[in-house]
Amino acid sequence: MFQLTMKGDGPLRSCLAIVTGEGQARGYVGNPRLNDFSLKEAIGGGTVQVVKNHPDWPRPYNGITAIRHGDIDRDVGIYLAESEQRSCALAAATAFNGILCTAAGGYLVERLPDCTPETMSHMERNLAKLVEMNGDEGEALPTNLMLEGKTPVDIATILLDGLGVEPLGQLEPKPKCECSDEKLMRSLRLLPRKEVDSILKEEGKVEARCQFCGKVYRMGPDEVERRLDEAKGDASSDDDWEREMKERGEQ
Repeated sequence: MFQLTMKGDGPLRSCLAIVTGEGQARGYVGNPRLNDFSLKEAIGGGTVQVVKNHPDWPRPYNGITAIRHGDIDRDVGIYLAESEQRSCALAAATAFNGILCTAAGGYLVERLPDCTPETMSHMERNLAKLVEMNGDEGEALPTNLMLEGKTPVDIATILLDGLGVEPLGQLEPKPKCECSDEKLMRSLRLLPRKEVDSILKEEGKVEARCQFCGKVYRMGPDEVERRLDEAKGDASSDDDWEREMKERGEQ
């Protein structure tokens, strides 16, 4: 799992994206109704926050640096250099026609420890060639190439031309939200029971809207009370919650 958060003091407030190793992606912005703002103005000053996790890791990796430019790819590049000490070439951009996104993509090329100066020079020439092919003095790199029909494999081939490029795997990114009424119930279980009862008394129901996909969940007082009474284990424990979800699935 990879999570990137741009948390700024601009009117956008924040921008968050999460993607899994299977290419399942989701994200949201703090204020989705902005108009007539550049990305830099919308984000403002703040921090770049990265969280990475893997089933084999004992704990997630967390890193943070300051927002320097407001361009996400440039600020992520600075994060990689400062927080993870990784030398890389990175570009990402989107192209729009009105409110319709017509292209979105990018690339990340990392220098490995045994990379020779000759290979670095060759890579720099390939990068310059890619920028020239994209046009507009490198603006919106590499979306202009994608608008011309170039695929991610085509772009990778240009970047690694002469270096024995061999695609090892491909996957197709797709949106997938992980919200559910079970997660809503878990959140309710983390609240004091008196607070839940107060919400039910004042509102006559429990209602929540997913920040990622916008789906609205509603539960009446009878259902909330029944599910709270049937709940097992510690809601704050991931292991207990996963065990309960597995038991529900088997039933």
